[in-house]
Amino acid sequence: MKLPWNTARARTAHGMAPVATLLLVLLLVALGWVVLSRVRAHAALRETTLAQGRITVATTRPRPPSDATLLTLPATVQANLEAPIYARTSGYLKRWLVDIGAPVQRGQLLAEIDAPEVDQQLRQAEADLATAQANRNIANVTAERWRGLRDNGSVARQDADEKISLAASADAQLHSAEANLQRLHELSGFKRIVAPFTGIVTARNADVGQLITAGSGSGPELFRVADLQRLRVYVHVPQSYAALLQPDQAAAVRFPDRPGVSYPARLESTSKSLDPGSRTMLAQLIIDNSRRELLPGAYAEVDFRLPPSTAGHRLLVPGNTLVFRGAGAQVALVDAHEQVEMRSVTVGRDYGSEVEVVDGLQPGDNVILNPQDALTDHIAVRVARPAGDRAAPR
Repeated sequence: MKLPWNTARARTAHGMAPVATLLLVLLLVALGWVVLSRVRAHAALRETTLAQGRITVATTRPRPPSDATLLTLPATVQANLEAPIYARTSGYLKRWLVDIGAPVQRGQLLAEIDAPEVDQQLRQAEADLATAQANRNIANVTAERWRGLRDNGSVARQDADEKISLAASADAQLHSAEANLQRLHELSGFKRIVAPFTGIVTARNADVGQLITAGSGSGPELFRVADLQRLRVYVHVPQSYAALLQPDQAAAVRFPDRPGVSYPARLESTSKSLDPGSRTMLAQLIIDNSRRELLPGAYAEVDFRLPPSTAGHRLLVPGNTLVFRGAGAQVALVDAHEQVEMRSVTVGRDYGSEVEVVDGLQPGDNVILNPQDALTDHIAVRVARPAGDRAAPR
């Protein structure tokens, strides 16, 4: 039976209502999922941005000092004995017998100088001495004769005293001529330049035919001789360690051109005073160089083993952890929430690579290495995981 048109339309609308409701529900669910996805993506982006904006830092922990503290200081090496050699006689260099690097013995001939003027003065002095001897002889004979005439009353006492005084003057002139001759003999001996001690010739600044001027301030040195059997090591010790050095204290000397090798040295003496400019004390060490391995003038580093400090609570941190600002010496710490805490500390001894902190740190503190200037209190940071450190599997 055919239903009326209105009745069929009502039945069709009643059948489509559940479908529309289902479509509406699906639309709402899709819309909610899109909104939720965008919220989650925005939150993840915000967390990623904040994480990327954090400064990555490396940390270390303070450590207590060991039984003996190693103090490393720069030093300069010099020869045990070193002397520049100048001429004492003017002339021309006749010949030289040794060159740089040659070993010499004490008194060994190094060079000879041709000094004709000195030779001429020497001959003249010999003639003057002969004249003075003759004058002294005749003056003594004359004085003896006048002394006898005076005793007999044959001549005036005044005349006799004059003759006797002339004899004394002639005797004094003879002594003067002898001294002058001796001086010229010694000056002539300086034509031979000899080594003052056993050592090595480290410099030669003269050649054959060169004009040589006597004295140490009017020309270059002719030779330089150094004794390399022992070397002197000079080091400037800071004021805070000066009182810890003891006579005959042992030390180790290292050279950059000899990696992995150290040479024993002994503290010979100190200046017993501080330089007002650098607040350091000059210390002198002796090192054996009988095998001639080491060279004077070299740069070296000296390692001192110093007794540890026993006063107070002291910890060691790397030197690159300190920050010096208006509040004084500070270190940057990372707390349990990975936030920065700037803490003031009291600095003790400086060991070069490490610094002693007297107050302000605890052994379990996380100290930031190489802190940036931008670090302040409560800034969130990310702690870099050490190389080889992996998270435990879950």
